Amino acid sequence: MLRDASLSAVLAGFVAVVVSYSGPLVIVLAAASAGHLDTAQTSSWVWAISIGSGLTCIGLSLRTRMPVITAWSTPGAALLVTSLGAYSYAEAVGAFLITGAVITLVGLTGVFGWLMRQVPAAVVSAMLAGILFSFGTHVFTSLKTAPVIAGSVLVAYLLGKRLLPRYAVLIALAVGVLGSAATSRLHVHVDKIELARPVLTTPAFSVASLVGIAVPMILATLASQNAPGMAVLTASGYQPRDRLLIGSTGLVSTALAPFGSHAINLAAITAAICTGPESHPDPRRRYVAGVSCGAFYLLIGAFGSTLVAFFAGLPKELVAAIAGVALFGALAGGLTGAVKEEKDREAALITFLATASGVTLFGIGSAFWGLVFGVAAHLVLSGRWHGRAARA
Repeated sequence: MLRDASLSAVLAGFVAVVVSYSGPLVIVLAAASAGHLDTAQTSSWVWAISIGSGLTCIGLSLRTRMPVITAWSTPGAALLVTSLGAYSYAEAVGAFLITGAVITLVGLTGVFGWLMRQVPAAVVSAMLAGILFSFGTHVFTSLKTAPVIAGSVLVAYLLGKRLLPRYAVLIALAVGVLGSAATSRLHVHVDKIELARPVLTTPAFSVASLVGIAVPMILATLASQNAPGMAVLTASGYQPRDRLLIGSTGLVSTALAPFGSHAINLAAITAAICTGPESHPDPRRRYVAGVSCGAFYLLIGAFGSTLVAFFAGLPKELVAAIAGVALFGALAGGLTGAVKEEKDREAALITFLATASGVTLFGIGSAFWGLVFGVAAHLVLSGRWHGRAARA
């Protein structure tokens, strides 16, 4: 791994972690507040999802030699914002345990991977482009509220891409931090540093919590997180082993559920940061970004909420702009794959529009519905199946 290591890959892993803790973690903290969790339980929850994400990132990236990026279920956390307060914390932990066990079973049987392999390649690429579209536009919408920060990031990225392409994101990050400090928008501070203390909670099981938490979380995690996560790897030219990836994240979720982990799954947006050419021009060496991401997860998880406060001090415009420029390559690749085959373009367009719309139906996010509408359009327009499995 030392021979394959590069600064750009390590940086890609770091940017992925910054995006995770500056955005999706806020939803977890909101859910903890809605569920009236105390400080120890909340810190344990942050510890569990961080450690789980770190271990799976490192282990799976080294095992597969692919940049496998995992994270906690964002739609699952969003579900808990409105539902966690209706149950005891022990009942929620019991639902988390069932969620992890079911996802493990679905992954190990290979059913989930088989379904994903039936989806046409153009539809997969279009879904990836739709997922990343808003992140690309955030670079420019941030110009309205923080022109110095977003503008400096964009200019620095373009100049870096021209002069030192492998370090363009690093240059953009450095210049963006300087721009944030110059405009007094950088509020990073850490009052004290202390290790996180995981809290073990004995699970309790009830029909109400299984129906109200476990069932929707299983569907949301598989459809809105693992499906796009597999698609990102596939669209980047890798051949993900679904049984290993989904099964492993499910097992880790199950093991850490008593400490508060609601669900660990494949990431999509942060994965695209690490699977694209900005991570490394050679796809074979991008797995280092997954190891790097996992290492940063473990570091932050070990100190719980201490380092979370650090990321909370970064301006949201800086995070949005850096994530956007880091995803330019992946977005371009998704758009290219979507329109490559003329016969699949309309289905791919429908997939892209549905995914980019951000629509949520029945608690399931737009990435899943993009796949559904895209595949349906493909079947109607072509009259027969043209999935990747059919062409193999």
